[in-house]
Amino acid sequence: MLHKMIFALGLLLGSQLAVAQEGKYQEGVHYTRIDQAAGESVSDQVEVTEVFSYACSHCNTFEPYMQNWKKSKPDYIKLNRLPVAFGRRAWELMARGYMAAEMMGVAEQSHVPMMDAIWKERKQFRSLDQLADFYAGFGVDKDAYIAHFKSFAADSQMRKGQRDVQLFGVKGTPTMVVNRKYRIENNKNVTSFDAMLDVVNYLAAMEHAAASAGTTAD
Repeated sequence: MLHKMIFALGLLLGSQLAVAQEGKYQEGVHYTRIDQAAGESVSDQVEVTEVFSYACSHCNTFEPYMQNWKKSKPDYIKLNRLPVAFGRRAWELMARGYMAAEMMGVAEQSHVPMMDAIWKERKQFRSLDQLADFYAGFGVDKDAYIAHFKSFAADSQMRKGQRDVQLFGVKGTPTMVVNRKYRIENNKNVTSFDAMLDVVNYLAAMEHAAASAGTTAD
């Protein structure tokens, strides 16, 4: 009898915890639903997008938090980055530079060093040649990097990226987007980078659970 009571109590507490977790964050308060969300994916992986710029000081401050989060994030989260330009020539140079690095397979290993070069070493990248010199330090051929930077594929990636920025309703950086459906940014209710990433984890878990169950998260 005692065992049954303990088991029942455990179920009750578990149910209460699940309800509490379900209402932990609220749409319109801690995150924003993207109006023109993409079609539902059949994959049980959850896409998390970091919208950033190397020219953004807040993105540099955010990066150590991202690095720590990456070490502990669930395996079902697929992280990608979206560099933004916001119509600024210097930001566009860096955004296209990142995309060229991504096309050549060195974006991941060069990402933190690029942040450090700009914000710790105070280097300024004002030309494609300077960017190519930097990325050549990661084993890519300088001429090949320049060719990728100027390529039609890079043009297409830039256009797609900026369309996504508009679709997501991104006004500043850093911003996080979960499954192209939810936007998370600092506001009066999400006052720290740790809080931002906690909301990301919450929404990603919700999306993963819905995909695993074959339903749609609301």
